[in-house]
Formats: sequence, C-alpha cells, structure tokens
Amino acid sequence: MKKLAIGIDIGGINTAFGLVDERGDVYAESVISTRKYPYKEDYPTYIEDLSRALRTMLHSVDFEYELVGIGIGAPNANYHRGTIETPANLWKFRPEVTDGDETTRIYPLADDLSKAFGGVKTLITNDANAATIGEMVYGNAKGMRDFVMITLGTGLGSGFVANGEMIYGHDGFAGEFGHVIVERGGRECGCGRRGCLEAYVSATGIKRTAFDLMAKMNTPSKLREIPFQDFDSAMISAAAAEGDPIALECFRYTGEMLGRALADVVTVTSPEAIFLFGGLAKAGKLIFEPTKWYMEENMLFAFKNKVKLLPSGIQSKNAAILGASALIWQSLQA
Repeated sequence: MKKLAIGIDIGGINTAFGLVDERGDVYAESVISTRKYPYKEDYPTYIEDLSRALRTMLHSVDFEYELVGIGIGAPNANYHRGTIETPANLWKFRPEVTDGDETTRIYPLADDLSKAFGGVKTLITNDANAATIGEMVYGNAKGMRDFVMITLGTGLGSGFVANGEMIYGHDGFAGEFGHVIVERGGRECGCGRRGCLEAYVSATGIKRTAFDLMAKMNTPSKLREIPFQDFDSAMISAAAAEGDPIALECFRYTGEMLGRALADVVTVTSPEAIFLFGGLAKAGKLIFEPTKWYMEENMLFAFKNKVKLLPSGIQSKNAAILGASALIWQSLQA
C-alpha cells in the first residue's frame, strides 16, 4: 500500500496543504484562510476547520494509501515542543487587550492535529527549517551532510544541517541567521533591534536599499517613477535585467551584505554548500554573482573556494508543502 504524508504550510494569510509521497509527488492539495482566524480565541475554530479541510482532501484521493504522518511548517514553531510560540502574525490578542501575557500565546498545534487524526505522527518546525529539510529529502542537498539553507522572502530565514542533522538548539529556535547584526546602529529591524541582516537582505531590505540609493544618487532610473506603496523586489529584478544602474547597485550592495555574512557563517559550520531559496533568489546571477564574490573576498583562507553557492532544487509552487512533508519522511528514514 502506498505511503503518503500531509505537508502543511501555515502563513499569516493562508494555510496551504497537500498529500505527498516520499519522491515529492503531490496527489492532492488545497488551502484555507489563516487570516480568517486572527485572534487567540479563534485558534480552536481554526484547528476544527483545518482538520475538516484535511479530511476533505484525504477523501478526494481515489486509491488506498497509508497516512504515515503530518508535517507542519510555521512561523515561531518549536520542533522540540510541537508548539507555535508567540507568533507575530497569528492568533494575536484583540486590540483592546493591552496587558496580555505572551506566555499564554503558546499553541500545541502538533498535538491538536495528531489527536484529530487518531494519533498519527505529527511534527512541526519553522518554515525555513522545513525548506531546509525539503532540500535534503527532495532537492539539491540529497546526500549532503553539512549545508546551510538561506530563504530570501519578505524576511530572511535559515536552516543549518551538520553531520546530517538539523541544528535546533536546546530551545528549538536555533538558526536565526537573519538577526545577526551586520551594521551596528543600522536599519531598524522588525525584531526591534538595529542592523540585522534581514533589514538589508530580503525582499523588504532590497526595497529599502533602492529608496536609500535614489535619495543619495542623481542617476536616472525607472524605479523613480514607482510609488513606494506599489514597489516590490520583482520590479528591481526587472529593472536590473534591463541594465538600470540603481537596480544593479541594489543587487551589488545586497550581495555584499549577504556574502560578508556568509563568509562568517562558514567559519562556524564549514558547510559543503549554501543554498539560496525564495523570491529574491529567483533573480539568479543578479544576486548569486555578487554574493559569491563578496563571500570569497571575505572568507578565511582555510575555506576559500571550498563552499558551493547553489540555487534550491525545490523552488516551485509546492515548495512549502514539500518542505513540511519532508519532516515526516526524514523522521522515518532516521
């Protein structure tokens, strides 16, 4: 009988899920709104509706199979505890609650879903770690025992694999590479500190860089015609592909910040490869070439020209679902 796993990707707007085999083939998929359940007291209803939607998906498959587990990728997920803890954009306190205790915003999502499906194995990790495991199971990191995954989306996420194992740390929150300080007293970050890598290297960061450069430079650019609220990183990629000087400088500067930070990371973990994943990584050589150059330029001599900088092998519309389901296949292999 064919074995299948559910992969669930929980985002601030939607929750996507699919039924996946160990090769990464998706047999069914669907989505529900996450934004429909904004507050803490909405969480039980969210679990009920998600469970119902998952059963509907399972019943849509017209052959016999064994459900071997449920893997979940979510922000602020704790692998060790199976929980989502004080997420910034999920199940918040209502606006009128001004003194809510954040320690009460811990959601035992893995246990809740496992109980809804008869105790089936259910694992959860943050979305960047899920992408990392997806790369290990389905992507270009197959067979690698030491590598780093960098996810370049609205923010910067990361996952670290050493000796074939994800590094979770003692509390389950290891690998917050996006929040290393690269510029003391620099840009304000969403985490509340200043100078974090994420504030420079992300879709949001490169947008901020574009406006900084347009303020400092007189160079003509198509980007000057775009209002701030309509501006996104894809427009910078398109302009750079046409040779726009400010757009090109955006990528050079972003690659410099990322490359310097990666050179430091290499001295700690000595990975075989570093993978770039996410919307900003789709810019191809625009981001890969400057990142690689600055990484090697700042690399400790013992590591020069030893670490590969590669695109993700699961860069597709199902990547988040695949990454979440990979949690189950990796645990079964282990």
